[in-house]
Amino acid sequence: MISRRDMIGYLALGAGLLAMGGTALAQQPATPFKVVAFAGASNLPFWVGQEKGFFAKEGIAPTLEITPNSVEMAKNLHGGRYDMALTSVDNIVAYDEGQGEADLPSKADFVALFGVDNGMLSVMSVPEIKTFAELKGKTLSVDAMTTGFAFVLRAVLAKEGIGPNDVTYVKVGGGAQRLEALLKQEQAGTLLNTPLDLVAEGKGFNRLARGADVLGAYQGIVGAARRDTAAKMKTEMEAFIRGFHASVTWLADPAHKDEAAGMLVARMKGMERPQAEKAYDRLLDPKEGIYRDLRISREGLETVLRLRSEYGPGQVKLTDPDRYVDLSYLKAALGGR
Repeated sequence: MISRRDMIGYLALGAGLLAMGGTALAQQPATPFKVVAFAGASNLPFWVGQEKGFFAKEGIAPTLEITPNSVEMAKNLHGGRYDMALTSVDNIVAYDEGQGEADLPSKADFVALFGVDNGMLSVMSVPEIKTFAELKGKTLSVDAMTTGFAFVLRAVLAKEGIGPNDVTYVKVGGGAQRLEALLKQEQAGTLLNTPLDLVAEGKGFNRLARGADVLGAYQGIVGAARRDTAAKMKTEMEAFIRGFHASVTWLADPAHKDEAAGMLVARMKGMERPQAEKAYDRLLDPKEGIYRDLRISREGLETVLRLRSEYGPGQVKLTDPDRYVDLSYLKAALGGR
């Protein structure tokens, strides 16, 4: 028969072993996960996920690098420098169709795994230009001529009666680069996403139109990867999606507005507190902001394909949204959530 003293000893030993096991588990290193993105809206959930431990909870330690342009993004995602890109879905379509501006050594094989937003795009102009008509004869900046949001800008201008020969387009780079060039008035206008548009607006630059008001449904930023990378890193991909989703859920709570605005001020060059608060309201707008469920809008993707069919190289007609999307990772990550 086990004595009371022995029983206490066994219990103490068991508790010690459990504690040691728990400590070992807690000290197990998180899996690295390399992400590339453009400056803009999609990065706020990432920063939240890092600071609040949502990614760590899922066992991954993602890092984020800001790319200067879509060409570098595509080359580095394809080459394996990054596991995932937060990028416009049009970039995914372009490279999968062989229409991208980067010369890749083999088939792109990119695929969108989840959605972030509708682009939250606006045509912004220098202070002295207040109407679209005043853009005629001027120079406008884009990231790349045949990818990203360049076709959105062309489509919005076309709706306003401005044809491709009425303006001059120059390649400047991603949103941060275009914002900087606009603030220096190196070009008369460009397309910016939130919160970069608010930085420009806060400095006296003009918003001529919102892309969504002109084009309707549009799929903007997505989380994307190479198909083979996604398959090999299925566990990490789904963990990242869960962490990103937890971050969006945290952001959607109005009680966190002040803290979220502070993150924007701390991390966004030129962002002041009033613009940061406006950015939060825009980014977390239930209808027009970051998607709570990380969906990819089929209707929005159809608009992307329509614009690429009209303005893309060779005007190749693209009609199958499913060709560029694999939602199985999103479904596995979130289940019934």
